[in-house]
Amino acid sequence: MINLVYNPETVPSMNTDSSVTLISDSGITKYKLIAKNWKIFDKVAEPYWLYPDGIYLEQFDSSFAIEATVKADTAWNFTTKKLWLLKGNVYIQNRLGDEFRTPELYWNQNEGRFYSDKYIEVKKGLTETKGYGFETNQALTEYKIFHPFEGKVPFSEGTAQPDSSLTVSTK
Repeated sequence: MINLVYNPETVPSMNTDSSVTLISDSGITKYKLIAKNWKIFDKVAEPYWLYPDGIYLEQFDSSFAIEATVKADTAWNFTTKKLWLLKGNVYIQNRLGDEFRTPELYWNQNEGRFYSDKYIEVKKGLTETKGYGFETNQALTEYKIFHPFEGKVPFSEGTAQPDSSLTVSTK
């Protein structure tokens, strides 16, 4: 017998290397998720999945065409809340080719939206919009930048406080 002390806060109940996961809703495949490492912490007060080495995700429409791709250096999936936190070089591209880049992004699956209060760059064709604070629908076709700006990036987030916000629809 070995006396083992198990701390569920620091030791995952599952640790998987090189995973490819298909996620369905009502029997229809909606997402494909690829990760080098997947850790499940389901014995903690707020259960979550951790992808410490990043994720690559594809979102499909009903005919399995790719609607969006998502990449991030690190990701957390708070399974009970259906809330994702993506950090580090977050990149999203929608079906129209629009690109979104930010250091941090939340994805609330219950509300069907992505959002962040961090710096954001949105590239739509030859147009690039930058700012702080961002929200979009889950299809990434209607988005709003809360504090847009042009020109040089401010030294701190607190200095970018324009009065207007920018709302764009790409439908």
